[in-house]
Amino acid sequence: MEKLDLKDRKILYELDIDCRQSFRSIGRKVGLSKDVVASRVKKLEKEGYILYYFTSIDSSRLGYTSFRFYINFKNTTKEIEEEIIDYFVKNKYVWIVQSLKGKYDLVVCIWIKETIDFYKFWEKTLQKYHQYFEKQVFSVYFQHYTFKINQNLFSDAKFNPDKRRYEIIGGGKVVNTDEIDKKILQNLANNARMPTIDIAKNLGLSATTVKNRMDRLTRIGVIQGFRYVGNFLKYGYKMYKTDINLIDYSKKQPIIDYILKNPHLLVISKTAGYADLELDFVVKDEAELHSILDDLVNKFPNAIKNYDYYYEPKYHKVQYIPQEFIE
Repeated sequence: MEKLDLKDRKILYELDIDCRQSFRSIGRKVGLSKDVVASRVKKLEKEGYILYYFTSIDSSRLGYTSFRFYINFKNTTKEIEEEIIDYFVKNKYVWIVQSLKGKYDLVVCIWIKETIDFYKFWEKTLQKYHQYFEKQVFSVYFQHYTFKINQNLFSDAKFNPDKRRYEIIGGGKVVNTDEIDKKILQNLANNARMPTIDIAKNLGLSATTVKNRMDRLTRIGVIQGFRYVGNFLKYGYKMYKTDINLIDYSKKQPIIDYILKNPHLLVISKTAGYADLELDFVVKDEAELHSILDDLVNKFPNAIKNYDYYYEPKYHKVQYIPQEFIE
């Protein structure tokens, strides 16, 4: 593992806050010239520390509800599993397909406007692959709280307590959008650093019009932020998802308030029909994860019934805007 220097960590920290920042703006904050920042970012991209940039879009504002289901396979071969994964990847409703290691084999998330569409989708799926599903667990995805990656997480420096929440996905009021909004979001969704002037050129609009539209989409909560996806393995870390079930549900908020202080916390998910509390952590190994979870159990005796966790090693599909919305 190659250790990043302080300047690189500060650049990544700024990109995590807002990856659409100009290199000049980042340079002023980290004490480097625009050209040096650009060179360092290019190196971080080439070496895989930065995989890509995306726009965080709250699809509930566009009228969509997210359903998520976990699957355990049975009586499959590698070829059959690949066929099932490909089936989900190609479906227009699906926005995440991810292989797992641990409690489940696969997680699939879909965006649906009408509940009947979910029923039809799942009926078709079972007609094709029911014999290969040992277990299916469903939930409705309401909110997804993501936190800034602490710039000191991958160093021996003292923990910086600045961990403000900056993203909330789900549960928003539906807002009005038009075809221009859709096209802007389509351009931004999987390339959050696309220059405004390039988007304007693609759509035959002025850069001012595009900027004003983006500002409005941000103001009304459709655009939640501009982020980058990094490879935690490059830092010697892994991301684990944990599912916690409670004995005393009244302790849920105190547990959240306590765990917010942990620098390894990355995501809190709010769902219905699944675990009482879902937390994602970035840690070095399972031993470090157990240390965090055991501390929770000790801090809140007689509150936690049990917990499970799993490692998320491979994405097969991630689409940041509903395909149906942009068709």
